Amino acid sequence: MYAEERQQAIARLVADRGRVAVTALAEEFGVTTETVRRDLAVLERTGMLRRVHGGAVPAGALTYVETALGERHGTRSEQKRKIAAAAVDLLPGVDGSLLLDGGSSTAALAELLPGDRRLFVATHSVPIAARVGTLPGLSLYVIGGRVRGITQCAVGEQAVSTLADLRVDVAFLGSNGVSPEHGFSTPDEAEASVKRAMTRAGQKVVVLADSSKLGREHLVRFAAPADVDVLVTDSDADPAAVARLEAAGVEVVVA
Repeated sequence: MYAEERQQAIARLVADRGRVAVTALAEEFGVTTETVRRDLAVLERTGMLRRVHGGAVPAGALTYVETALGERHGTRSEQKRKIAAAAVDLLPGVDGSLLLDGGSSTAALAELLPGDRRLFVATHSVPIAARVGTLPGLSLYVIGGRVRGITQCAVGEQAVSTLADLRVDVAFLGSNGVSPEHGFSTPDEAEASVKRAMTRAGQKVVVLADSSKLGREHLVRFAAPADVDVLVTDSDADPAAVARLEAAGVEVVVA
């Protein structure tokens, strides 16, 4: 195989898998790791991918760009409904407690919360609080702070301080990026601080993220793989990406 053919094949693999490792590429193409690194350097210069520690990700995978909540609600909605339905099985029992992070996947879970089960629900999301407040069996606790318009979630010192005093059975979080190397990440530091506090507050930590988030790395990490117990994703997830996360110690539920 000529170098150009190999490089095109590598670019396709990165696009399909979301993240590839140098060692895996070397084995797959029967070349040295040094050759693979040279190929990745060429592909990065042409804008076809971005090199990261130990491998490469798609050019747009490492980013600080954040989409608005309304825009996210309109994308991959069927996958998010399936993820939420699977996450219902992870809810605590009667008189249990949970945290709901903001986001489209956690909002889908809020739509499925059982109104006939006594649960304590804490959230910093304005839309989720509005939904949960209508369910008779649930006790709602709203975490306050400065509300970011783009996510409609409370952030800042007040929110982080409040979360530091909470301890719940299960914390359900969303994540913009998921990778075994960088962990769970988001573009905004203020959002990351709240997510970090939520991770510490949960006896069990569950991340809801559709398959498009796998292999992506955003600006700020809020949790390492060891901090998360379960990732719930959809059936479009790349099996290799799932295997890498499981090897990092994360239980992966495919909805």
